[in-house]
Amino acid sequence: MSSRIRSMIWCLAVRFRVIGIVFHRSGSVRIGQMSSFIFSLCYRDIWYRRCLGEEASLSLHQFVKDKSMAGQRNVEVDVIRMVALMGICIVNVPFIALPVEAVFIAPESLPDRLGAFIVEGLFQLKFFLLFSFIFGWGMEIQAQAARRAGQAFFKRYFRRLAGLAVMGIGHAVLVFSGDILLLYALLGGLLWLIRKMTPRYLIYFALGMIPISLACLSLLAIVIDEVLKADMLTIANDGHHLGGTFLQATQGRLHEWPLTFAFLLFLQGPLALGAFACGLAAARTDFFVLGNGGVKALQQSLPLLLLIALPCNLLYAATMSGIIPASLDGLSFLGFIAIGIGAPALSAVYLYLTILGARHFRMPLYFVLAGRNSLSTYILQGVLCGFVFGGYGLQLFNQFGLLLLIPVSIVIGVLSMLLVGGYARMFGRGPLEPVLRRISGKM
Repeated sequence: MSSRIRSMIWCLAVRFRVIGIVFHRSGSVRIGQMSSFIFSLCYRDIWYRRCLGEEASLSLHQFVKDKSMAGQRNVEVDVIRMVALMGICIVNVPFIALPVEAVFIAPESLPDRLGAFIVEGLFQLKFFLLFSFIFGWGMEIQAQAARRAGQAFFKRYFRRLAGLAVMGIGHAVLVFSGDILLLYALLGGLLWLIRKMTPRYLIYFALGMIPISLACLSLLAIVIDEVLKADMLTIANDGHHLGGTFLQATQGRLHEWPLTFAFLLFLQGPLALGAFACGLAAARTDFFVLGNGGVKALQQSLPLLLLIALPCNLLYAATMSGIIPASLDGLSFLGFIAIGIGAPALSAVYLYLTILGARHFRMPLYFVLAGRNSLSTYILQGVLCGFVFGGYGLQLFNQFGLLLLIPVSIVIGVLSMLLVGGYARMFGRGPLEPVLRRISGKM
């Protein structure tokens, strides 16, 4: 067959796919499905390989792959969000499933100490920083999209932050008082102030957030120690509001949310802003493009990162799980603030491993879609937790120890991803993403 005929069939196949996408988005689902099906006949080599040969079939596959890599949507980013959401779920569930004192006071039983050690050492803050990294990356992607659309990015960006803030307040009061959306909205405003920094200075800025984080953690350690000495964390009736009716739970969350937000601001704020800056620098340098030197540099830094991450996180986990007695004030203090150094280092290791996994393994579609629609997935996690542990659901509040809550958290995380992924598979996006797009002025 002549090269001209091959090119004609090849172009025809791609055009049918483009037509399919256009008609799908315009509402003509039937025509869109037919066009996509014709493309799939070519793409899946039912007759294309027979007509054009193996080499041409591979060329079409490479063309589609290259075009997808050149677009804004990067599967690696969705996989990172997916992994981060699972880690965040494992950290958050105990705060919904247990009274507050069971989370902040070192457990007594050996299984619970093991559970606390695993969560604090491997999950606490690490996956939150992964999520924050992608948030910073997204700022540059949104700026590029605004430029292509001829829109003013300032208005679009701050409307989006306002939408996140409103959703965060609602989430904190109605679902989970440990919400991060409002925190992201406020820190996103600070990120705007440094948006014109070069990638190099954005990294310097991120590194500068570490000593600020250590200072905030030191203050938190002092405050928590005073609270514990004053015996202010007691198992009172109000401490069990999460296990009551929905109205009782909402009143309890509303009561504790201001203090919880202040705690999260000091615990997570500086490191999250640093992760934002790193993500913005990554987007500016095409970090996720194959062959980019950033990923290679991250790989070469793994020994140093592990050398920092392992002792710091082990010390922090030993402190929070009660392995290091609270009577050892100096060591306990160092163990608590060590997370300010250990969490960013281990998060960077997780980032590299996630990218490596995304490039070598095909992730389940529903999980990738859940990562793509991370806002819906994140909020659904809390909603499912309320149903499982609340008095208005399965009434399992305070029925599991810290160790058993790990597999329970994984089940909740997986279920939320399957539900959001299935919804996005049917309707194109998660239920909350179109709302946020409308608020920010995107159609």
